[in-house]
Amino acid sequence: MTIGCLFGSFDPPHSGHIAIAEHMLRTQGLDQVWLVVTPQNPFKQDRKLSPEQHRLAMARLAVQGHAGLSASGLELDLPRPNYTVDTLAFMRQRWPQHRFSLIIGSDNLASFHTWKDANVILEHHRVLVYPRPGVDEHLAQADLLYHKAITFVPDAPLLDVSSTGIRVRLRNWKPVDGLVAPEVLAYIRQYGLYAD
Repeated sequence: MTIGCLFGSFDPPHSGHIAIAEHMLRTQGLDQVWLVVTPQNPFKQDRKLSPEQHRLAMARLAVQGHAGLSASGLELDLPRPNYTVDTLAFMRQRWPQHRFSLIIGSDNLASFHTWKDANVILEHHRVLVYPRPGVDEHLAQADLLYHKAITFVPDAPLLDVSSTGIRVRLRNWKPVDGLVAPEVLAYIRQYGLYAD
């Protein structure tokens, strides 16, 4: 199988994550898309995240009813800090019968050259890039813009929704209808997430 991997903290998972995952599934020859819950982005060590079990549970709720999408906690069990190159190497070894593509936003492409062993990722994986509001993919280094492993998906949904914005809305008791799945919102309320 060919599997697209969308890594993220998913704190919480939102409609933008699902829309991107479904678009990539439909248009890029993927058999599945996995939402891979990350313990802590090495570039965002100062950010406090919700407990891992809550983020994984919310990701699983978010993909319910979306054929071809699933949530994975595999990175939560790997040595830390977690680097995408190491996780993908683990996945190649664990599931040699599958091919894995990396799904990233244009904001991540702009900093991709700073990732650990970015060249190794490009050597082994296709990288599918979707647009992010206010980000020009041409901020990326020129050699990345034309790299054979990188595919720009310009027709992907351009959604101005973020987990940060949703957390702020929830803290201020503002509605988040349509931004998160009802099951995810119910989970957030049940466990009092983002209340502080």
